Amino acid sequence: MSDNGTMPKEEIFSKVLRAGRRTYFFDVRATKANDYYLTITESKKFTNEDGSFHYKKHKIYLYKEDFAGFEEILKEMTQYIIDEKGEEVISERHQKDFKKEYENEIENNVAPKQFTDVSFDDI
Repeated sequence: MSDNGTMPKEEIFSKVLRAGRRTYFFDVRATKANDYYLTITESKKFTNEDGSFHYKKHKIYLYKEDFAGFEEILKEMTQYIIDEKGEEVISERHQKDFKKEYENEIENNVAPKQFTDVSFDDI
């Protein structure tokens, strides 16, 4: 029990999706009437100037009566995005560190340069 006499909220079932600087937490929780609902939490990691970290979190509460509508619209929206823009990720190009990563790939010779003719007889 917590200080105010209520039971602390515990997760009934949880899954975590790590996606770069973002982590998504999917947690099944219980209402006061002991019915279940879902929370989806996005946690995004930020680096402070001194090198330490802080996180910003956003949470969505999703109740059973909204599952069908939510799932239908989510499926429609994700399919629309794939149909319009394909599955290749292109959004990272607007991030300030994309150019630096791209330049590093070029410097690290990700793309092959010229080929040299080598005869096995010469070896």
